[in-house]
Amino acid sequence: MFGSLGVPELMLIFAVALILFGPRKLPQIGKTFGRALGEFRRASNDFKRTIEEEVAVDEIRGVERDLRASVKELDPTRPSEPLSPPSTEGREDG
Repeated sequence: MFGSLGVPELMLIFAVALILFGPRKLPQIGKTFGRALGEFRRASNDFKRTIEEEVAVDEIRGVERDLRASVKELDPTRPSEPLSPPSTEGREDG
């Protein structure tokens, strides 16, 4: 996660933070930093999920476009209609 940050580097960072902020504020700063890091993680996961959903929708639209082109090649007299899922009217499940 931190790349090439090892134990000696982390100890140095902790010592500098202890000197700058003191022992009383250090736990509060750590807690605030942890919350901010968690919020950043959630936001980046939401962003990643949104991008993945948009890519999937775009792929579906491309497949639909290809399907329409194939249908038009097979029957050029057929009007171009939007594709929709099969109707479930009149069906009884159960």
